[in-house]
Amino acid sequence: MELRDVSRLLYQIKLADQRVATAFENETGFSLTRYEMLMVVSDKGVCSQSEIKDAMNIDHAAVTRHLKILEEKGYVTRERNAANHREVVVRLTDSAAEDLKSCERDHDASNHLISTLSDAEMRQLSDLLEKLNQV
Repeated sequence: MELRDVSRLLYQIKLADQRVATAFENETGFSLTRYEMLMVVSDKGVCSQSEIKDAMNIDHAAVTRHLKILEEKGYVTRERNAANHREVVVRLTDSAAEDLKSCERDHDASNHLISTLSDAEMRQLSDLLEKLNQV
C-alpha cells in the first residue's frame, strides 16, 4: 500500500470520526468524550482522575479540563482524597445518573450513522479500531 492510500484511509477515518461525534452530540446533548467519561465514573462508582485517565487513554490535562466542565454543569463532584491529598476523587451527581438513564432510554443504538452497519460489521470495525489503537 502506498503512502497516498494510507493518507486517504486515515482521512476517511478522520471524517467518519467527526460525523459520528457531531451526530452523537446533536442526538444526546453530550460530547462523546464527556459521555464516555461519565460512563467510566458511573461504572466505577467513585474513582480518581488518574483512573479516568487510564481508562480513557487521554492525558491528565484533558481529564481535568473535561471534569471541570462536567462539574460546572452539575454532573460530577471532585474532592481531595482524605487519605492521599494529591489524589482527586470523582463522583457522579444524582442528576447526572438520571440524565444518563434518560439518555440511554431515549437514544438507542439505532442512530442513523451507526445503523448503516450490521452487528457483524460493528464488531469487525471495533476490532480493527482496537488494533489501530494498540500501535
